[in-house]
Amino acid sequence: MRHSGKYFALILLFALVTLPLQAAEHTKDSLETVKKNLKQKKAVLLDVRELAEWDKGHLKGAILVPLSKLRQGVDKKWLEKKIPAHKIVYTHCAHGFRALAAGDFLKKQGYNVRSLKQGYQELLDGPFEQAEK
Repeated sequence: MRHSGKYFALILLFALVTLPLQAAEHTKDSLETVKKNLKQKKAVLLDVRELAEWDKGHLKGAILVPLSKLRQGVDKKWLEKKIPAHKIVYTHCAHGFRALAAGDFLKKQGYNVRSLKQGYQELLDGPFEQAEK
């Protein structure tokens, strides 16, 4: 019985640490749906990788807004110029993790965000095209 308090504290600590991780989820939209929404101009594609990654290659039609810039704090007017408030915002990165973090940030700003699980290369291997350099 003496140890039950320690176990409860560990469980509570684990729950508090992992709660932010559990809140974020990747979109259930298929890549075909994403592509269709982009084509119909109902959505925008936001690349949250860093500039050096972007410079090596990026998806056609994507907008660059690095997660690091969002974390530093961005002016709301700058954000509104980069990302239309009335459209679905699909975030993507190299492996899907930064897309979730950026999505959480943008949701707090009032955006309709749907983070993609697929990373850059997987999107390129699928239905997306690389932009010309």
